[in-house]
Amino acid sequence: MAKQYETVIGLEVHVELATKTKIFCGCSTAFGGDPNTHTCPVCTGMPGSLPVLNKKVVEYAMAVGLATNCTITQDCKFDRKNYFYPDNPQNYQISQLYLPICRDGHVTIETANGPKDIRIHEIHMEEDAGKLVHDDFTDSSYVDYNRSGVPLIEIVSEPDMRSAEEVIAYLDALRMAVQYLGASDCKLQEGSMRADVNLSVREVGSSEFGTRTETKNLNSFKAIARCIANETERQIDLIEAGEKVVQETRRWDDNKEYSYAMRSKEDAQDYRYFPDPDLVPIHISDEWIEQIKQDQPELRPEKKKRYMEEYCLPEYDANILTGVKHLADLFESVVDFGKKPKEVSNWLMGDTMRLVKEKEMELEEIDFDAKHLASLIDLIEAGTINRTAAREVFEHIFEENIDPVAYVEEHGLKQDNNEEGLRSIVSEVVKNNPKSVEDYHAGKTKALGFLVGQTMKASKGKANPALVNKLIMELLTK
Repeated sequence: MAKQYETVIGLEVHVELATKTKIFCGCSTAFGGDPNTHTCPVCTGMPGSLPVLNKKVVEYAMAVGLATNCTITQDCKFDRKNYFYPDNPQNYQISQLYLPICRDGHVTIETANGPKDIRIHEIHMEEDAGKLVHDDFTDSSYVDYNRSGVPLIEIVSEPDMRSAEEVIAYLDALRMAVQYLGASDCKLQEGSMRADVNLSVREVGSSEFGTRTETKNLNSFKAIARCIANETERQIDLIEAGEKVVQETRRWDDNKEYSYAMRSKEDAQDYRYFPDPDLVPIHISDEWIEQIKQDQPELRPEKKKRYMEEYCLPEYDANILTGVKHLADLFESVVDFGKKPKEVSNWLMGDTMRLVKEKEMELEEIDFDAKHLASLIDLIEAGTINRTAAREVFEHIFEENIDPVAYVEEHGLKQDNNEEGLRSIVSEVVKNNPKSVEDYHAGKTKALGFLVGQTMKASKGKANPALVNKLIMELLTK
């Protein structure tokens, strides 16, 4: 009988924090910008320059720790992690090894077997390195230090995940919590959230861990899933062939769907950590923790529950609407104009999602005003426009953020509610379609829809569909 294996996975997730300035200097953290324009003597590692800690970094780290059920380390400090690489201007990174700011937390995910807690070993603060830009044409590399000193938190899980599905669920839960806190935009494509995957395999039933590898800097959920599948298969093949898995750091090439070894895995002593002599220890008072707790916003699980209870939305709607904070904010803003929650949900989950998909956008890129969707719903409820016209208007709201009231007026889209005028059109349609009338009386209900469609066509889409239905029924039942 073939051996059965299980995958054991732990993650190190790096999150760039949404501070305006870097962790130890006043340089901008804005994404982009010409190379080496967001720099100063501190973040380029000039001799004699001294770091000064950004208080907001500590507050964001605490907020994420509290949201993930961690204990806050009230007396913590920074350490120097020594390594030599061109994008690391000081030849060391300021991080936290001995006393990380948060410890012993957990995130609850939903699995096929029900809820599961993924334990968090620690969260620590550190600075990001710069970026190497490789030019194949000139066969040279350039260093951009704009990112050097951008504040990071590293969220280190325990090896509690057993599949790519659990990993994605954990990452999604983390991303949601951090985004709702406003601590980071967590844009994987811009590198503001990236994950290192620590993975080993072992026989099912074994309590011993296998030899693990670490795959660095994965920046999309799809790449992470593909990497896990590939690395699991690679390690099982080695074991089955009687070879040993080597503990090492690997790099994943998502285009080739292939990983390769970068270096043998370092241990902490290889980095020669020691307390940073330029930064004083941090004391976090009970009062400061309490203040951060009071400032915590409503997170996704609580918001989802409230949508179902307060707005009577189905779980499916609540799940979609709270899946991206920007969408939840838009939903609540429209509801605040007095609109029915289910009607607002239908517009956001229907036409909005359709247009986002068609235009290959991210939900965070939606930028129309809530008041314009609220006005559109008002026009429908007042009978000023029908739903066919409303969909046309909404596309312009989505694309150009137009005022729907002015647009309807300018383009003559007001619904025709003139009963006498519509009666004349209906009579003509019924008269010209005797076969459909005959089919209706024979019990073919689709014939009614055809007659309504013909009437709408004759009125150039402006007729009130409910009124058209009523008038056709009156004629058919005479």
